Amino acid sequence: MIRFENVTKRYGENIGLEEATIHIEKGDFVFLVGPSGAGKSTFIKLILREIKPEEGEIYLDDMCVTQISNREIPKLRRKAGIVFQDFRLLEKKTVYENVAFAMEIIHKSRKEIRRQVPQILSLVGISDKAYNYPEELSAGEQQRVAIARAVVNNPTVLIADEPTGNLDPATAMDIMDLLNKINRRGTTIVMVTHAKNIVDVMHKRVIAIQNGRIVRNEFGLYGYEHEESLEDDTTEEVFYV
Repeated sequence: MIRFENVTKRYGENIGLEEATIHIEKGDFVFLVGPSGAGKSTFIKLILREIKPEEGEIYLDDMCVTQISNREIPKLRRKAGIVFQDFRLLEKKTVYENVAFAMEIIHKSRKEIRRQVPQILSLVGISDKAYNYPEELSAGEQQRVAIARAVVNNPTVLIADEPTGNLDPATAMDIMDLLNKINRRGTTIVMVTHAKNIVDVMHKRVIAIQNGRIVRNEFGLYGYEHEESLEDDTTEEVFYV
């Protein structure tokens, strides 16, 4: 599904990711954790071919991310839906239009859009908000719209970058229940988070990165033996938040 084989990415003298080898299988739900600047954003940007490594190979499904041409990058990115902490909705479009837009940009037919969008809005629990605008929604509802937009084209993997960062604890757990539901439908999920309580409750696979190196890759809780050293790490990754 997603494979990193001895991948190294440098920014001048700084290490973004070093000799990373990770296999994420289809249907996995993976938390990507670590301090700011550890290499989490580098990991995600490498999957999407926003940047290229100096060494190693990366695969997403049947595509070798590191070897594809620039012309093939849009095809690669259609395999991935992305959800951000700050929602990034189009303020002048309704909920329905925001989700439909994700289908329009890859030239889906109006018939497909009319069929698929209501189904996805129902999946994420906001059918009754279809003709509301983002400013009329709560933060949790806006994140549901963002998730609907990310999965409406049936991506192979959903990348969630701090999707609960702007939400209160109860709403955050509602969003995690939704992501779990989407995962059970077969979508692979890679979620970047600092939310220890969420990771501990979900008890999924945890990949921890420190100073560009994979330091943990196992099922379990957020906390681990060198958690204290992670909290003390002040390394900054200047290119990416």
